[in-house]
Amino acid sequence: MALTPTPYDLSPPSKEQREQLASALSEEERHVLLSQGTEAPFCGGLLDNKQDGSYICKLCALPLFSSACKFESGTGWPSFFAPYHTDHIVELSDVTHGMRRVEIRCQRCDGHIGHVFPDGPAPTGLRYCLNSASLDFCASGDEKPDPLRRGERECL
Repeated sequence: MALTPTPYDLSPPSKEQREQLASALSEEERHVLLSQGTEAPFCGGLLDNKQDGSYICKLCALPLFSSACKFESGTGWPSFFAPYHTDHIVELSDVTHGMRRVEIRCQRCDGHIGHVFPDGPAPTGLRYCLNSASLDFCASGDEKPDPLRRGERECL
């Protein structure tokens, strides 16, 4: 089955753009996105968000997950069973902290988003466990931020 190509420009930001975007982040956001940190459970601002819309990368505003795929996992972090588009994320092996995990990163800016585990609900059986500090939320009908000025003003 062929997947529709993403309509978003996935080319990475320039070094200057990335530095400018990173300068607007809080200390915790920088720690999570740029240093593979993890926020404390049950503390993230998007954990209990029930609005319809898209969860976008805090650094570059690429849509990463949809509210239609969000579920309550009881883990203390926002959880999803599928990404917005498979081309928008990168999965990497993570063997830190004495564990074997799969790290999730933003395809466009390489920001650390969270991890994926094989214990989620149908239809995928996956649980994308994310840090609120690595995400912004764009409610359905709202204009999406376009910090890279690429003309991406809505979540398609």
